Amino acid sequence: MANISFVFQDFDERCKEVSEYLTFIDDLQKGKIKLITESQVNNKPKKIDKELEDTFKASAYLLLYNLIESTMRNAIEAIFDELKNQGVSFDQIRPELKKIVLDNLKQRNSDKITEKIKNLSLDIITIVFDESVFKEGEIFFGNEKLFSGNFDARKIKTLAKEYGFSAQTKTDSSDLLIVKTKRKDLAHGIKSFAEVGREKSPDELIKIQDKVVKYLRQILENIETYLTNQEYLDSSTNFL
Repeated sequence: MANISFVFQDFDERCKEVSEYLTFIDDLQKGKIKLITESQVNNKPKKIDKELEDTFKASAYLLLYNLIESTMRNAIEAIFDELKNQGVSFDQIRPELKKIVLDNLKQRNSDKITEKIKNLSLDIITIVFDESVFKEGEIFFGNEKLFSGNFDARKIKTLAKEYGFSAQTKTDSSDLLIVKTKRKDLAHGIKSFAEVGREKSPDELIKIQDKVVKYLRQILENIETYLTNQEYLDSSTNFL
């Protein structure tokens, strides 16, 4: 289960993980940290290989992408957990959300779902978006899996429009595209870690991290407002 408090807590922990890693890389490049082997303990440490430094830097993109996708996965799960906890029925949710529920219903095993349904309008959300679909990444947006290594600000803005939360932020979101692109280059072997790592200095990576973190935090705050104000409900009805 993922309520919005858990989402913020997990987000803060992952932000700390990225921050500590980038601080380590920065200190390593500036010579504040020395890496030595067991055979070097009593001798002068050798300077770390430049390509290994670059590999370390490239790995930062993987941590940053993990932060982006995990944050949005937890946020979407929190939305559906809120619907379940509040006992919101399919009839009450905004039309855009109804479409998302139906798109995901098409991807489920109809025999298993039929066995669990007692009240279609109330049970459909709980059954279609149970905890396992988030763990296994089986969440669909249209006919495609929502989380498939392609998350950037454009995707978040599309989600915001469909779910009904605000995508307005004060922070430039272009760095999310950089992170997604570099992560894809690494995951698909388009570029080596050393190639990707030499493109940015630790200071530049820290600036990217700062913007990504600020942008995601503002999106989470927008989703928190969305849940608090029950903006997931169909405003043309008077159910609640």
